[in-house]
Parts: sequence; structure tokens; C-alpha cells
Amino acid sequence: MAATLQNNKRTLIALSAGLSAGLVLAACSDSAAGEGSAEIDFLVDNQPHTIALAEALVEAFTADNPDVTISVDSRPGGGDGDNIVKTRLSTDEMADVFIYNSGSLFQALNPDQMLVDLSDQPWVGELDEDFVTTVSTENGTYGNAWGATFGGGIIYNRAVYDELGLEVPQTWDEFMENNEVIAEAGMTPVIQTYGSTYTSQLFVLADFANVDSMDPDWAEEYTANNRKYADEPAVQAFRNHEEVYEAGYFNENFPSATDADGARMLAERDGVHYPMLSNLITHVRQDNPEALEDIGFFAIPAQEAEHTQATIWQAAGIYIPQTTEGAELEAAKDFVAFITSDTGCELKAEYLSIAGPFPGTCDLPSDAAPILTDLEQYVDEGRTAPALEFLSPVKGPNLEHIMVEVGSGIRSAEDAAAYYDDDVVNQARQLGLDGW
Repeated sequence: MAATLQNNKRTLIALSAGLSAGLVLAACSDSAAGEGSAEIDFLVDNQPHTIALAEALVEAFTADNPDVTISVDSRPGGGDGDNIVKTRLSTDEMADVFIYNSGSLFQALNPDQMLVDLSDQPWVGELDEDFVTTVSTENGTYGNAWGATFGGGIIYNRAVYDELGLEVPQTWDEFMENNEVIAEAGMTPVIQTYGSTYTSQLFVLADFANVDSMDPDWAEEYTANNRKYADEPAVQAFRNHEEVYEAGYFNENFPSATDADGARMLAERDGVHYPMLSNLITHVRQDNPEALEDIGFFAIPAQEAEHTQATIWQAAGIYIPQTTEGAELEAAKDFVAFITSDTGCELKAEYLSIAGPFPGTCDLPSDAAPILTDLEQYVDEGRTAPALEFLSPVKGPNLEHIMVEVGSGIRSAEDAAAYYDDDVVNQARQLGLDGW
């Protein structure tokens, strides 16, 4: 299966910490579930920030529930981690609680047969609807939100906008007009960083919420092979990318610049717009913290303002397998609920490098950077949709290379869209999807 931006983002958000792969915290008294002592295994990915948060949550939870013992174990990320999760579920050896992707990867776990339905838990009603769709089937809701979301769109320099008297564009034409003003002022309007090839995809991937606004059935029909990128409305994203290139709005070093270079250029006003993920803020925090207040976010503008929405990469979920039973099941449910309690929210804000709003009960810190509050406004207004990879498993391996070609004048937008439609066929067939 092709790697997704869920994997690419890991290079941006890992935090340094000297941490062990496991932790056991235990004591004896009354049980959280009132049914005697319980011993829970908790499986997480091996990213340092994930393990740090898991350990902190376990410590806080068991302090209030001393008859519950929770052992934290870790697995690798990527394809190896996917295989471990699927194997343990299929062999009835899964940990009592585990973290895993939401969206199409979650659906591949066969949740109705493998996971505990949590739709009767009180915290479910407090989750954002977009997130709930990514951890649910027609038969139930199976996960709580582990971390925060992040968005895809235009990361921009708010200070330059103020100096030039520009307003956040609501349509593509307004965006191009702003680019012209920026170019006339002697600055680079649009940053591109093909040295980090995954970033070339953002004009397409971050435009999906606009496609969804125009055609709410697009993801489902795309999965059934009844929608194509070569057709309207999805082809417009390829045309947008081509238009910006042909206007000469890119930085001169776009073929070799990296995402870190892009963050620096944005912070230092060498460029004003960067089609990118909001977790770019991690680079700014590390390398240009003085510029945090200057960096903002807006959605890639659609052709018409009414369709302009922000594309959201949803948080991972925390799940309970059906092999968890008895006192362990009740304690596991309590622990999953604790993830979005006041204490759980405080710990997530402390241990995670937040790049977007939390999809539920947790609030952003009061001192959150503008890029986060800008993105949260789209969520609060209901102007969002999950990224396509959360709604469909169909994604070809070559989109980033195809978009490098479009953004370098090598391939036309229409040809690129049709080529990408061909690129996804083999993967869809390997997944055994109907209609392919």
C-alpha cells in the first residue's frame, strides 16, 4: 500500500525524549470499574512523543485507579506496524487497548468483527462529526481521539499581508490577485519545495475539501471507480498548480528546496504563501520561534467562495479489541474515556507538538499560535472535510512525482490528472475493491 501523508507527517512532529519502550504502574485498592483488579496492555507506536504521552496518561490514570495496572508496549510505524496490528487482531493476541490510524486504514481492520463498539460511551457525542466518521461503520463507533488534527492548505505570512493590505482570499481568482500584488512588491508569492517531494501534492490533496463540498459523494464514488481526477471538479486542483507555475510565482530554488527551507523562507519573508500541512509550525517553533505570531493558515480557495473549505488530516484513534473482556474491558473503557478528560487534555497539550485543533472535548492552549486558531475557525464554522485518505483507500504511489512534473512545466494538468487516474488502478485491484 502506498505511503500516505499520515506517515510523512511523522518526520515533522517527533519530540525528543529519553523514554523506555514500556512502563508498568501498579498499586492496590479499589478498581476503576468496581469489579476487582485489572491488568491492561496498551500498545502504541514507537514515536518518542507518543510513548511520552502514553506513559504520562497511564501514570495519571492509575494514580486515581490504583487497582488497575497498565503496561505500555510499542510497535514500529509504517507498513511493519500495520502488519503487527492486523496480525495480533487476527490471532486474538492484541493488547487490551491500542492506538492506530483512523479512516481507511481503520476500516481495513474489519472493526465490526474485531473491535468493541463504544457508541454508547458519553464522550462520543462530544467528538467532532468529521472525526467520528473516520472511526465508525454503519454498525458502531469504535475509537476515541488520541491526539490532535492537522490541516492542509495555504500557510502564509500574516505580517506581509498586513503590510500590503491584503485580505485572506475566498476564491482562486482572489488568491491569484494577491500573488500578483506580492510579486510586484518584490517577494516570492508561492513557495514550492520539491527537495521534499511529498510537499508537491498539497495543491491536490488539500483541495479535497473543496471537491467534497461540490460533490459530497465523490470519495465513495471514487472508491467504486465512478469518479476520476481527470474530470470536474477534481481536475481543477491540477490546473491550479499549473497556473501558479506558469505565472512564475515560485521561488527560484523550488526544485531542490526542502520543507525546512520552506518554513524558513516563510518565517523570514522570503516567500509569502506555502501550500503545506499545518504541522509545518513545528519547524517554525524550532528554527524561527520569533516568527510564530506571523504565520497563519487559510484553506486553498475554491473557484467559488461557497465551496472553500479546509482539508483536515484526522487524529489517530484509540481502540479496544473484542478479546478484551471482564474487568479488563471495563477498565479499558474507563481509560479510553480518560484520554479526553480534563487531565487527559492537559497532558496532550503538554506532550504533543500540536499542529491543529483537537477533534473533540480538548481545547487548544490559550497561547496557541495563530496558525492553529486560524485552522480552528474553519472547524468551528463547519467548513471542513477529512482528507481523502481517511475516506478512501485508493491512492497511487506516484502522485508526488506527477505533481513535481506539473510544477516544473514537464507535464500538463490534464495529462497529469489522467496519468494519476491510471496510477491508482493497480493499488485498487490489489485491495480487491469492487469496480476495478
